[in-house]
Amino acid sequence: MNDHNATTMLQLRSLIKRNAELILSLDEVPMPEPGPQDVLVQMQAAPLNPSDLGLLFGAADLSTLSASGSSQRPVIRATVPEKLMPGMAARLELSMPVGNEGAGLVVKAGASPEAQALLGKTVALLGGGMYSQYRSIGAGQCLVLPAGSRAADGASCFVNPLTALGMVQTMRLEGHSALVHTVGASNLGQMLNRICLKDGIALVNIVRTAEQEALLRGQGATWVCNSSLPGFMSELTAALVATGATLAFDAIGGGKLAGQLLSCIEAAASRNATGYSRYGSNTYKQVYIYGGLDRSPTEVTRNFGMTWGMGGWLLFPFLQKIGEVAAQRLRERVLAELKTTFASNYAQEVSMAQALTLDAIAVYGKQATGAKYLLNPSQPA
Repeated sequence: MNDHNATTMLQLRSLIKRNAELILSLDEVPMPEPGPQDVLVQMQAAPLNPSDLGLLFGAADLSTLSASGSSQRPVIRATVPEKLMPGMAARLELSMPVGNEGAGLVVKAGASPEAQALLGKTVALLGGGMYSQYRSIGAGQCLVLPAGSRAADGASCFVNPLTALGMVQTMRLEGHSALVHTVGASNLGQMLNRICLKDGIALVNIVRTAEQEALLRGQGATWVCNSSLPGFMSELTAALVATGATLAFDAIGGGKLAGQLLSCIEAAASRNATGYSRYGSNTYKQVYIYGGLDRSPTEVTRNFGMTWGMGGWLLFPFLQKIGEVAAQRLRERVLAELKTTFASNYAQEVSMAQALTLDAIAVYGKQATGAKYLLNPSQPA
């Protein structure tokens, strides 16, 4: 049973050892004591986002998973392939807490008026270590959820919503007029679709199955391209001609898709060209890779001229770039549309112990559309 007056609490942690072994466990750690400006939050909901899974599993080969321990204190082990160990060097032998964001009930508060004002409130928070029974954090880092909201409603109100809004803001700041997104049916993709419909922005959604295509079209999407079909490239080019999209955000990362996006944007830009240039069109084409669902190398065939860019995009550097005032406006929009534009859907809610089972990992570890899990750190095993 949770007790915020206890001296210890349970926390889900990830460790990669020098012998290339990954160990996931529920560890007993000291209960945090909030300072004058801090609050203690009983964590009631935290999503298993792809970025969280990257820290949780590292570069481990999930086909090597094994389980031990008890049902209340499970231990999961796996092996990291030798060739991927150099990328894990900075975290070797470091037991790391997991969970970027979450929500819960403020059960204790520091002496400051700002902290005391949050006592008894349901808040959302961002800052790591959210897969814990309790989390101490600065009062200024909390978002008070609207009246009537559950912790589950606000658990995902940072990473996906702000990423989707950041994509739209990046489009505007860099002078583009429409977007392409490569995981259109994901929770984030559905949010982005709702934002673009509401704001009147043309969005080209890329999906992998007919079911995902039907899902998005049922939500009002006009341009949905299925990357698994033979006519994908021509269909994508036609959508780019119709929308004028010259900016793409790619969560896949590996394989040919990022290069195909640039090729199709160039093909669309050159469709009505009046002359030939060996340097390609003058239309600037940009692809931002913001995820790594495919860990293989990114393959690029240079058939899109010389006016292009490909790089990485991350939420937190973007928020730092636009400044606190602009970032706060984005957060306020998320709160105002928490149960509509920015609502998240979960396949299942599990406890921390249930999350460390082979059956659960087999589902959420695939990072497949419709298989997102919500962790409830306060839920008994």
